[in-house]
Amino acid sequence: MAIYAIGDPHLSGADPKPMDIFGPAWEDHAGRLFRNWREVVADGDLVLVPGDISWAMDLDGATVDLQAIDALPGTKVLIQGNHDYWWQSISRLRRLPLRTVHFIQNDHFRWGDTFVCGTRGWLLPDDRAWADDPAHNEKILAREVGRLKLSLESARKAGAGDILVMMHYPPVSRPGEHTPFSEVLSATPGVRLCVYGHLHGAPAHERAFQGMLDGVEYRLVACDALQFTPLRVA
Repeated sequence: MAIYAIGDPHLSGADPKPMDIFGPAWEDHAGRLFRNWREVVADGDLVLVPGDISWAMDLDGATVDLQAIDALPGTKVLIQGNHDYWWQSISRLRRLPLRTVHFIQNDHFRWGDTFVCGTRGWLLPDDRAWADDPAHNEKILAREVGRLKLSLESARKAGAGDILVMMHYPPVSRPGEHTPFSEVLSATPGVRLCVYGHLHGAPAHERAFQGMLDGVEYRLVACDALQFTPLRVA
């Protein structure tokens, strides 16, 4: 059994939205993702999907995409991305007739001895968009830090020893510099890996922080950074 990660599938089964407007790398991206997924992931594996799952604006539209993910090999764990507007009620999500898809919101998912935690995250103060509304961004960042703590605390209370974390937004933006998110992760025993997405295009990928920071490894797993192939992380 292996653990894979891949984020930002940006599916649009109910109302197709071509993604090649963002560059040739996105041409037929869903078909390529599904083919590559089936080639590398087995039914006994776990796949972490850190957000931006569907372009749908409501749950009815997103259900088509969630069912497509459900039909792929492996057990999947999802968190919300900034474009997942359909993610409104966690109780409604968990009532969907999905066999292999699980959702995290202020809690965790257990897979054997591994516990998966996570939250969406938010802009960091060095992001260019932060200055547009610092007070609002500070409020949302603090809320997301609190949600990350809730998720980790739920795993710790359940006896977690080995914790993997998913975030949609990058939790670290500059090498060697801590953020409120990384401080929480480094202070939580058992956290060894954090995967994230959100960043698209070669310039953004090159700037992304990947590597170790105070005992935690960070990996960018956005679809186009992985050539639309799930990355084995454990």
